[in-house]
Amino acid sequence: MSSKNRIVKFGVELFRILVGATFLFSGFVKAIDPLGFTYKIEDYLIELGLTNFFPLALPAAISMVTAEFALGVFLLLGIFRKWTVRLIILFMLFFTPLTLWIAIANPVENCGCFGDAFLITNWQTFYKNIILLTGATLLLLKWEEITPLFSRKRAPVEALLTLLFGVLFSLYNLYRLPVLDFRPYKIGADIAQQMVVDPEKADQMENVFVYRKDGMEQEFTEENYPWNDSTWTFVEMKTKLVKEGEKPAIEDFALEALYYDEVSATWNIGEDITDMILTNPSYSFLMVSYSLEKMRLKQLDRFKVVYHFAKEKGYPFYLLTSSATDVVGEWEEQHRTGFQFCHGDERVLKTMIRANPGLMLLKEGRVINKWDGSRVPDKKKLNF
Repeated sequence: MSSKNRIVKFGVELFRILVGATFLFSGFVKAIDPLGFTYKIEDYLIELGLTNFFPLALPAAISMVTAEFALGVFLLLGIFRKWTVRLIILFMLFFTPLTLWIAIANPVENCGCFGDAFLITNWQTFYKNIILLTGATLLLLKWEEITPLFSRKRAPVEALLTLLFGVLFSLYNLYRLPVLDFRPYKIGADIAQQMVVDPEKADQMENVFVYRKDGMEQEFTEENYPWNDSTWTFVEMKTKLVKEGEKPAIEDFALEALYYDEVSATWNIGEDITDMILTNPSYSFLMVSYSLEKMRLKQLDRFKVVYHFAKEKGYPFYLLTSSATDVVGEWEEQHRTGFQFCHGDERVLKTMIRANPGLMLLKEGRVINKWDGSRVPDKKKLNF
């Protein structure tokens, strides 16, 4: 083999591994949390004014992660080489311009290409796609140089098993909680601790004073503003970001109690009880249903069992929802649960647990356990 051919072969194998592994990893981590990827697609549909397509978001998410995972596996195994590379090229020709628009317009802060497992900026996503498109182009031109790891006879079997795994794995994580949790509310996480960051590592802010003199405005710092010079007229004080620092892993966790006003016969939002929940020294049960209208009602009886157990033991039990107060009132009127309702941000509740409904067990703000609605423990297993 000539030196030129060896270089070409090396480049093909290098990009085969790079492109294949990236597709496999990207598809796999999104298959771990298909509901999270669905929410990301819905975010884009909202920005594009295409909310009518919401019902297609979940099927699109599962189809996309399965295809991405399968193409990565096919390329690494070297099966269906020509068509695999062609499909990857089509994939990249669609997503590379899309990620350029996302980087420029910034409709969503994080594109979600690696789910919550590995967060990169929108510009980093675009640069990543440029590299992948370049590699895929080389593979398209030299697809015959890709060394297959299996014979043609075994290729259909390997392909079928890969596709089945992708679909079934996604569905398992959809109807159960994700097998791996990359979010800040995972089991063992201290919610309160993740709501703060070391002041020395946080954003560095500076107060800026604006003064006017002879019709011209000028900015001053706290060290040099002309507080004792009557020729300057104070205009305003503003805060400027000097240096961007670390952000807390959890920035918007806030829960407000809902209460029924017998005088007005309405449900209302009351006081903030976030600190009370996070500092409670005993166990606290958080039933999470971001939408009462969309809750799987057949699972409600399981939560009633937990509620009565908590009541017997003196443990707080809250139902967290982002549904409107009138919806809460209608729902409680229909089901007569006696739950203590709390209001929370929809995005936060969806992040806390990928289930509607789901159950979280806290102690002093630390996540002890999480269950989807179908796995909520019965009274025999609640032995604490």
